[in-house]
Amino acid sequence: MTRSKRIQPVVRIAENREQDAARVLGESMKQLEAQEQRLQELTLYRDEYTRRFQNHAGGGMAPARMQDFRAFLAQLNQAIDQQRNVVERVRRESEQRRHQWLDQRTRAKALDKVVERYQREELRDADRREQKLLDEFAGRPRQDRSS
Repeated sequence: MTRSKRIQPVVRIAENREQDAARVLGESMKQLEAQEQRLQELTLYRDEYTRRFQNHAGGGMAPARMQDFRAFLAQLNQAIDQQRNVVERVRRESEQRRHQWLDQRTRAKALDKVVERYQREELRDADRREQKLLDEFAGRPRQDRSS
C-alpha cells in the first residue's frame, strides 16, 4: 500500500473534525445573532417605553404611577445590561469556535498537501521504474528470429 493510501484515514479524520468545527461555529454564530437581536429588541422597547413615560409625565402623573414607570425602566435597563453581558460572552465563545475551526482547517489543508506530495513522489517513482524498464528493454540485444 502506498504512503498516500495509508494516510487517507488520517486525512478523513481531519476533514471530519474540520466539518464538525465548522458546524459548531455556524451554530455559535446563529446564537450570537439571536442574542444580538434580543438586545436590540430590549433597547427598542426601553426607548419606546421611555417616550411613553415622558408623554404621560408631561401631562401630569400620580407619584405612585411615576414610581412604577421608573421601577420598570430600571428593570429594563438591568435586563439590557444583562443581555449585553450575554452578547459579549457569546461573542467570545463564537470567536473561540472560529479559532478552533481555523486550527482544524489548517491541519486538514496540511494533510492534503502531504498527500499531494506523496502522490507526486509515487508518480515520479513509477515514472523512474517505467523508464528503467524501457531502458533495459531497449538495451537488450535483439535476437534474430530467422536463425
